[in-house]
Amino acid sequence: MWVKLNFSLGESMTLIPGLIELQFIENEGMAFGWALPGAVGKLVLTSFRLVAAVGIGFYMNRLVNSGAHKGFLTCLAFIWAGAIGNIIDSAIYGQLFTASHWGMLAEWAGEGYAPFFMGYVVDMFHFTVRWPAGFPIESLASREVFPPIWNVADAAISCGVIAILIGQRRFFSEDAVSAAETATPSEE
Repeated sequence: MWVKLNFSLGESMTLIPGLIELQFIENEGMAFGWALPGAVGKLVLTSFRLVAAVGIGFYMNRLVNSGAHKGFLTCLAFIWAGAIGNIIDSAIYGQLFTASHWGMLAEWAGEGYAPFFMGYVVDMFHFTVRWPAGFPIESLASREVFPPIWNVADAAISCGVIAILIGQRRFFSEDAVSAAETATPSEE
């Protein structure tokens, strides 16, 4: 919210030179600016987010009750929190704020700029690290290592998924699975 009310669209502020900056953009789609076209695409994406968030919530509850690995539960919690954060942005920001414009700050508004579930997600973090000029892959030389602009929710989802991939042997080993099965009374 702070970025939305204190930055005009496209405005940036360096946090750590050569590493990261705040740059305010609005994203009508999903992580890193990917989108489905039009109003129908926006509703499909929001519906998917809602179904995913509810599904993850029920799945996590089941896993907690079955004694699942705490590391796996933590990863799912990151993914769940990120999904909910992006749902909040897209669901209510269009109702709470005026539209963002280049050179103009958004304001709290009575009517807002978009109907419920049609608002934009605010993205603001931008890594400015560049590949070295002499990088062996010429097409990458002097280009940004990670150009998308993202938000905390995107980071939470990405970190959760990456941590699951890294920790999958530990989370889903035979020992972890049998410990979870032992902790859960059978439903016979």
